Order: sequence, then structure tokens, then C-alpha cells
Amino acid sequence: MAFGIRRSELIRWKEAVERGEIAYLTHFWLDPRFPGMRSVTKVGCSDLGRLARWCRDNGLNPAYIHRRDRYPHFDLLGPKQAEILKREGLHDQLDRFVERKRL
Repeated sequence: MAFGIRRSELIRWKEAVERGEIAYLTHFWLDPRFPGMRSVTKVGCSDLGRLARWCRDNGLNPAYIHRRDRYPHFDLLGPKQAEILKREGLHDQLDRFVERKRL
């Protein structure tokens, strides 16, 4: 279950994904398969080759790309999520959804 984002954020992410850009969308998330994880960052891109390269460049396995979805994406969780958000300068997403959960 996803929550904590505005509709406008989701629309901007979808539009960027459709344009073939690498787009980041972080939100609160609960899934019993991942206890202790409270947020996820969806890294999306409709250009699957570009998204696969992004995965490899970040030490991630492109086999885990969600390809059947209308908006192909890779789910970032845990320490790698924080590492990449920091490196990409996405401090708003980091502060709102990742760092706050530790308080």
C-alpha cells in the first residue's frame, strides 16, 4: 500500500517515465514481505535499456525491474535507497520518507 504523496507528484513521475527519463518517486509503503521497510523509491523509465543500464551502474540487478507494469520501474529499499537519493540530490524525498522513519 502506497501513501504520503500528492497526486501532482505521481502525475509528474508518470509523465517523466513516459518520456523515457529516469524518474524517482518515493512514498510510504507497507508490505508484509519486507518487515521494517516503511518507504520505497520507484525508479521508473519507459526505455527498458536505459533503466537496465541505470540498475547495473548502481550495482543493482535489472532482473528485478517491474516490466509488466505500464510504468516500468525498479523498487529501491533500505540503505541503497538512501544512498541513491543522497547521490541524486533528492533531499526532499529523503527527508520526507526515508530519514524521518528513524525518529
